[in-house]
Amino acid sequence: MAKSLIYNFLSDDELLRISNKIKEKERLTSGEICLSIKEKRNFLERRKDVRTLAEKEFLRLGIRNTRDNTGILIFVNLGSRQFYILADKGINSKVEQKTWDSIRDVMAADFSGGRFAQGLITCIESVGQVLQNHFPIKPDDTNELSNKVIIQ
Repeated sequence: MAKSLIYNFLSDDELLRISNKIKEKERLTSGEICLSIKEKRNFLERRKDVRTLAEKEFLRLGIRNTRDNTGILIFVNLGSRQFYILADKGINSKVEQKTWDSIRDVMAADFSGGRFAQGLITCIESVGQVLQNHFPIKPDDTNELSNKVIIQ
């Protein structure tokens, strides 16, 4: 059986640390952070740009169905070495795209240096801080999306 591409970038321990970081940051915000890592594009996706793939994943995972439209997707495509941060309309009404671009650039620098786990953890910390500032935790908040890293 072929070894999964994900293990060229992240270990099981690192994946667990990343999931725990999502859980930790979501305790401070009503926002929902989702990390999806796709190993490679399928035949029908080969000509699509990374934003289009992120939008498809956003819908597939039901991120747009959060109560206050405060879900955010960190989408990584390992095969093409591309990634995208996609926020729902509730977040985009308060946070400018340049904020996500800045976080993306820091993650890109970590990735370029071979620090994949650190890049994702720093990204989650930064996204979590932005969400906490704009969407603090509510008394009746529930965890609407899984904190586990989604790998496909």
